[in-house]
Amino acid sequence: MSTEKAKFPDVAGYVGFANLPNQVHRKSVKKGFEFTLMVVGESGLGKSTLINSLFLTDLYPERYVPGAAEKIERTVQIEASTVEIEERGVKLRLTVVDTPGYGDAINSQDCFKPIIQYIDNQFERYLHDESGLNRRHIIDNRVHCCFYFISPFGHGLKPLDVEFMKAIHSKVNIVPVIAKADTLTLKERERLKRRILEEITEHGIRVYQLPDADSDEDEEFKEQTMILKASVPFAVIGSNQLIEVKGKKNQRSPLPMGSG
Repeated sequence: MSTEKAKFPDVAGYVGFANLPNQVHRKSVKKGFEFTLMVVGESGLGKSTLINSLFLTDLYPERYVPGAAEKIERTVQIEASTVEIEERGVKLRLTVVDTPGYGDAINSQDCFKPIIQYIDNQFERYLHDESGLNRRHIIDNRVHCCFYFISPFGHGLKPLDVEFMKAIHSKVNIVPVIAKADTLTLKERERLKRRILEEITEHGIRVYQLPDADSDEDEEFKEQTMILKASVPFAVIGSNQLIEVKGKKNQRSPLPMGSG
């Protein structure tokens, strides 16, 4: 067979499926992606600050912060904010679902029922749309990931933490996050991480596990994957304050005590 014939086979025997990955890629990039992130945790753990610093935007420009007296009687609310983000030509429709009031009441028993109901409703809505005749413009509002914020001031997981994560771990990818990690020394941080991992295993809680790097990936990517897998639960610091270091502006916490 000549080289010319190998490049351009007979039309009758050429299906063209070798080009499918490129077609799917172009279609996906043109359409954009949808991602719904839920953030759950007690008030004052820096959830809004972290989300704003992660995506370099202000998702909560007009948020009302209730006083201590109001929080005691407050019930859990569901607040969804959507923003369109574009990076290097790739569009992302990001929806952040916040849960103000979670864990704030004196009696927090069953306080997460509205959150479970919201997650289930999104699954039912998506199934209903997928079962319809017109499926071209379906918006996927299912909760794809949940950042669960754990207080750095305790000695591990609280009963409410365990109960809530066990209630949703079969529905949503859970990413446990130690909030305000700059309030901990390095030894305190590592001790708290070990304790949380032990309790997660003890209670049979399934959290999101990063997939292993493929064998054909470069060594740098494999090392980054290993570091990330070993960092769970993630210790994070959120800040909306811009600080200039060596001529470059960065969003970081001015507190020097610990490291995330």
